[in-house]
Amino acid sequence: MEGMKGQIKEMLQGIERYNPENIKTLEHYVDLQARERGYDLEANLALLKLYQFNTTYYRMDVVVQILLKALMNLPHTDIVLCKCMLTQEILEHPNVETILYLADLLEICKFNSFWEEINKQSDLVNCVAGFEDAVRKFVCHVISITYQTIEERVLQELLGLVDETAIRAWTDRYGWKIDSNGLVSITNQEEIIKTRNITEKIDLDSVASIMASCY
Repeated sequence: MEGMKGQIKEMLQGIERYNPENIKTLEHYVDLQARERGYDLEANLALLKLYQFNTTYYRMDVVVQILLKALMNLPHTDIVLCKCMLTQEILEHPNVETILYLADLLEICKFNSFWEEINKQSDLVNCVAGFEDAVRKFVCHVISITYQTIEERVLQELLGLVDETAIRAWTDRYGWKIDSNGLVSITNQEEIIKTRNITEKIDLDSVASIMASCY
């Protein structure tokens, strides 16, 4: 993928961005992103735009890869940008509907339901390397700004982990501490509150107009 970045960047310049002959190259680039855990939103949006203009070229497996990669980039709204590039026919495809449903579950933080659905759709999401860990990173982001402490059991459920020992890798990554009672210390929210000094400036003309309106 790294070797293609320069070629893709040049390909997306000017009128060449809309050349349908670039579709095959961009599809290969998406496949490399899926296998090598890279990501290039601009290139993926360009391919979806080409699909819009050339509907006979649509490849559902590539669309699925693009949507899953976008979902892996939460909390950024890449999935919304990609969704806007899809035709109604593609939006109604079962695989696309499933991915958008997964996105909705993550957006409203129904993580338990998300992992239940993932267990049913393993064949769909396994086409992209690192999908589940990317989602767990997003879950940890939500947890870090929501909780001060959380039960280890609950954290394990939210992260969709079956192996009890696997949770240690995630707590270690974020510096979270687990006490002897199974309680995970996330952070002290009071310590991350930042004060701000707000200075308001009112010029003489503004004051004069306000005083004039009082008479």
